[in-house]
Amino acid sequence: MTIYQQILSIPTQGRGTYNITAKVDDSIHQSGIKTGLCHVFIHHTSASLIITENADPDVRRDLETILKRLAPDGDPSYRHTDEGIDDMSAHVRCMLTNTDVTIPVTRGQSALGTWQGLYLYEHRAGRFQRKLTITISGE
Repeated sequence: MTIYQQILSIPTQGRGTYNITAKVDDSIHQSGIKTGLCHVFIHHTSASLIITENADPDVRRDLETILKRLAPDGDPSYRHTDEGIDDMSAHVRCMLTNTDVTIPVTRGQSALGTWQGLYLYEHRAGRFQRKLTITISGE
């Protein structure tokens, strides 16, 4: 078994989804692994990872609409507001989504479904550099 690990820095320009599927596939290709698993972990508590529809951007807009209802910015009941009105809501959004995903590797690429993409989901309004660790293991 071979294990390959890479750390990526992904710039974000505010709240929203950033398709990172190609970057992960590049890492898989660099690993030389043809069959195995690819684990992606984000090192933050106010951004997350999601696998979702990659064809219709309305799906991601609707996800944002739902998260706005579940974790609104500036809720007066929040006590943790050290970094602004989107601070606590970003932590809640992160908790409701994922900080890691594991994807099968088949024939040297991610084995996502036809309509699936892997996205970094930025939950803050500001610009950030988000750190990801990608670990690929297999043959």
